[in-house]
Amino acid sequence: MNKLKIGLVLEGGSMRGMFTCGVLDVLMENGIEFDGAIGVSAGAAFGCNYKSKQPGRAIRYNMKYCNDKRFAGVGNFIKTGNIFSKKFCYETIPNELDVFDRDTFKNNPMEFYIVATDVEKGCEVYYKLENGDDEDLELIRASASMPILSKIVTVDNTKLLDGGIADSIPLRGFEKMGYYRNVVILTQPMGFVKEKNKHMMLMKLKYHKYPNFIQAAKDRHVKYNAETLYVSRREEAGVAFVVRPPEPLNIKGIVRDPSELDRVYQMGRRVMTERLEELKRFLKESKEL
Repeated sequence: MNKLKIGLVLEGGSMRGMFTCGVLDVLMENGIEFDGAIGVSAGAAFGCNYKSKQPGRAIRYNMKYCNDKRFAGVGNFIKTGNIFSKKFCYETIPNELDVFDRDTFKNNPMEFYIVATDVEKGCEVYYKLENGDDEDLELIRASASMPILSKIVTVDNTKLLDGGIADSIPLRGFEKMGYYRNVVILTQPMGFVKEKNKHMMLMKLKYHKYPNFIQAAKDRHVKYNAETLYVSRREEAGVAFVVRPPEPLNIKGIVRDPSELDRVYQMGRRVMTERLEELKRFLKESKEL
């Protein structure tokens, strides 16, 4: 009989991901482990620290370098086509300034997946990251590469962009992989409804060669709202433990004020701390099945 696998599902949301970081740090500090995790966009970029067992790392480097022009900004976009610097964010920081623990990442048996969007097919693609090496970081970058503000990332001849376009909350996909009990961390409050993309005209101009991607972007709000409904139903069924911010986070995609990052991070810590015993009961019951 196969062991029931317990998973961790991480929504994206750019700097709303600081809420996720707060939640994850509380979980790591309390020694809570999962059989696997799957992250989308910011959920992938910050969630990888769970497998490398580095609590505090994501909030630390974001607060330290948010005002550094090398980190993110219009200058980067003009020079490279990427609002977040590939070199600084995915090479200099993890290799030199706040080292990513690749050995621990590789040796941790917890599975770690990221979601990206196949630009040509307009659908989600899942990648399992095992080594924490440069190739894995490139896939994380692909998952977090926002349309219009980022260049297409090509990996093994597949053109990739932000995973949130095709699959913002991959709970259903993770269940299909065998993760039947999951902790889901969202970055929008209960009742949030995504509206139509206001930038579709620009999307059509920029990605006119990729009609399937344009269609996925056009339909994103429909799929997102269906996914949040599915998450709620799984929560009601008792097979998903959902952590949400209690109110809209109201934080921009690029933040220069470290205290604003800390505000959202601390909210995540408070919410998870308050629900820690409830989560432990959920995990205990899941492991006994």
